[in-house]
Amino acid sequence: MTEAAHGAGAGAPLPASAPGAHAHRDDEAAKIGMWLFLFTEILLFGGLFILYAAYRAKYAPDFHESGRHLNHVIGIANTVILLTSSLAMAVSVTAVQKDDRRLAKGALVAVLLLGALFLVNKGFEWTGEFRKGIYPNSPELATRPKGEQIFFGLYFTMTGLHGLHVIAGLVVLGIMLRLVTDGRIRKGSHVLLENGGLYWHLVDVIWIFLLPLFYLAA
Repeated sequence: MTEAAHGAGAGAPLPASAPGAHAHRDDEAAKIGMWLFLFTEILLFGGLFILYAAYRAKYAPDFHESGRHLNHVIGIANTVILLTSSLAMAVSVTAVQKDDRRLAKGALVAVLLLGALFLVNKGFEWTGEFRKGIYPNSPELATRPKGEQIFFGLYFTMTGLHGLHVIAGLVVLGIMLRLVTDGRIRKGSHVLLENGGLYWHLVDVIWIFLLPLFYLAA
């Protein structure tokens, strides 16, 4: 009777306070999943880069002329902003690993502010193009050579898609900031922050490719 009772109790749920009661966390699987996701993002933008290269080879003079009309100052400034934000992101991850929650939160706030500044600059830049009548399917753009129409079509598509990724990254890192503040991301339990950092670094790397393709194309 005692053995039967013991056998029945062996399969019973563990108390919440018992060791092993919490759900198993597979950090390696989470990292692999993140890398697979990033690979799909690389395929997405890689396809667009190949498309750009094909059209640039066909309409090289038009692409050269179109690149002269973009705001190079904003383009370069946004590059510096994103590179600085990547540094702050790395500082935040390192701070968590060293159990310095205050520095981790401060660095994350810096990333969020820099990301927002990037979007503000991009908004000013797009507004400037709109005021010149340059936007998808605009009458002004329709009067320009086909190569220039394709250039600006790719410009708005690729930088717009990148901007959406920046917004998504800011939302994710905002959540990470809350988790760090609550202590759910801490030393020994920071894979979520690392994955968020990987995504943000990818966003920065994509911009590094967009800069020469568009702003330095002239």
